[in-house]
Amino acid sequence: MNSTQRSVSGSTQSPRSPSSQPYLSVSVTDPVKLGNGVQAYISYRVITKTNFPEYQGSEKIVIRRYSDFVWLRDRLFEKYKGIFIPPLPEKSAVEKFRFTAEFIEMRRQALDIFVNRIASHSELQQSEDLRTFLQADEETMERLRSQETGIFKKKPSDLMQIFKDVQSKVSDVVLGKEKPVEESNPEYEKLKHYIFELENHLTEAQKHAYRLVKRHRELGQSLSDFGKAVKLLGACEGDALGKAFSELGAKAETLSVKLQKEAHQILMNFEEPMKDYVRAVQSIKATIAERANAFRRQCELAETIKLKEINLDKLMLTRSDRVGEAEIEYKELKAESEEATRTFETIVRLMNEEIVHFQEQKTLDMGIAFHEFAKGQARLANGIADAWRSLLPKLELCSSS
Repeated sequence: MNSTQRSVSGSTQSPRSPSSQPYLSVSVTDPVKLGNGVQAYISYRVITKTNFPEYQGSEKIVIRRYSDFVWLRDRLFEKYKGIFIPPLPEKSAVEKFRFTAEFIEMRRQALDIFVNRIASHSELQQSEDLRTFLQADEETMERLRSQETGIFKKKPSDLMQIFKDVQSKVSDVVLGKEKPVEESNPEYEKLKHYIFELENHLTEAQKHAYRLVKRHRELGQSLSDFGKAVKLLGACEGDALGKAFSELGAKAETLSVKLQKEAHQILMNFEEPMKDYVRAVQSIKATIAERANAFRRQCELAETIKLKEINLDKLMLTRSDRVGEAEIEYKELKAESEEATRTFETIVRLMNEEIVHFQEQKTLDMGIAFHEFAKGQARLANGIADAWRSLLPKLELCSSS
């Protein structure tokens, strides 16, 4: 499955579309390894084609690295509360896998999907940070990254603790365990339960998809080894038997290649989409946590206002000199409370819209992934059956002679 098939509906518009139709198309291409040792990283060419008036021309090419994509994701998450920010692929923790051709291609494809999901989102595509990411020079991006003070600037030990705290906090919020202030809404509880269950099922499906990839690769390697051995055996035998063994070995090696190719197809078109949706659900859980924080803030301010009202009434009754100061504090707190309420209501509204789109897109993407998987398995099974079947007449002649 290519990147235009999975959740990038806005990215398939062609730059050759009529100029009256707005388009924003982004491609992440040409991964190149730079540096050595622990300082090594992969750079990508990011090509933007658009007719949006706020962009600098119809086409722009910039060089970006993984940390630039992280910067964009973090900025959007901070500014667009209630919107499910597209997830990024994980950073490989295993050094030997970081620069394999397969890992680099999977990373490139995932980054392409990430940025096109943003570019095709009606709200996120208007982001100034997206424009910066797609147009700024490398020096500007490096300066912007260095100015960030988020969790990625922490020491490794602090970072691990933060991740544990966040994971625990998100789990508590999603499961409804967090006390004492929590939202009581049947539809919201239903959503949290759905997301929690979906993550479990997707994780399990992805795990078994990985096992399928591993099994196909192991069987392919076994067939390759078997083919070589049988061909050597055939070289020691007489004409008829030797030729039959040689053909058997050649078929085994051919099937080995088919299995390796199918393993790669399962990896890219089945396991990766599953893994991508696991990451998407984790992004939704982060938004749920933000909603819980907004609700808690709204409730805390409402309680504080009640106390301020009581205090103000007391001051007015006693004709205190602090009445004027207390009134100013009360008005400021009231404005802050109203803003917190608006923020919470906006998050709720956006989440309701986002979950509908997420479910529609998930249905489409999962349908494509399972269809491609079943088609590939049927094609492989038929190819294997045809290959072995073609050898049967010759092997039967050898066994009956």
